[in-house]
Amino acid sequence: MNILDKIIEHKKIEVAVAKKKVSLVQLKDAVFFHRKTFSLKESVKSGSGIISEFKRKSPSKGVINDISAVLEVTKSYEKFGASGISILTDEQFFGGTLQDLLKVRNEISIPIIRKDFMIDEYQFYEAKANGADVILLIASCLSPIQVEEFTELSHELGLEVLLEIHTKEELNHFNKNIDLVGINNRNLKDFKVDLQHSVNLKNLLPNGTLSIAESGIYSIEDYRFLKEKGFDGFLMGEYFMRNKNPGNAFEDFIVEVRN
Repeated sequence: MNILDKIIEHKKIEVAVAKKKVSLVQLKDAVFFHRKTFSLKESVKSGSGIISEFKRKSPSKGVINDISAVLEVTKSYEKFGASGISILTDEQFFGGTLQDLLKVRNEISIPIIRKDFMIDEYQFYEAKANGADVILLIASCLSPIQVEEFTELSHELGLEVLLEIHTKEELNHFNKNIDLVGINNRNLKDFKVDLQHSVNLKNLLPNGTLSIAESGIYSIEDYRFLKEKGFDGFLMGEYFMRNKNPGNAFEDFIVEVRN
């Protein structure tokens, strides 16, 4: 099994346990379940386009930052111009938790992506109940039919969908109701990064599709290369989180981008 297969197998167990702890009725009664969500599509188009991520660790990099507080970091991201926030909620492999969403939701006014491995309808209700605005759907974990069904459910709940792809074959997962398409510069199965591969995939998307470059953006040069190739947004986590003060690192990056 590759790491993605291991994550999905563990996720199935994790979701089964969550269902026993909190029912759908309880999720629907949560305060955040009834809030009006923010639009990442609009935020990306009108702002910097940078979606800053809060991530403590990853299977490929190990511990990235286990000292920074989620609220402090995300408030800094918003203050210095992030178009959105991505928060990892997978605990086993990425050190995240749904509590991170709850801590942040009332404190910032930009869209939040629940970044996780979404394989069950229950997780979408869970995301809405905990304050998410956007759902990440990873094509390599799902069938095209699942993507279509999960997109419909997300929209019913008032959530936008960011579909993540990495291969030409995964373009088949795209449908006209997808809000944004993220192209992962890093292969989830072997973790190799190839920016040109992502550009090639972007050029195969239907005209007008909002495209987000994800992962493996390690420098201002990487950002500018992808910007010049027409990407609308940029999901960046490790570049900021590997610093002792991710908010300051983001501020420095924004200043350089605007110069």
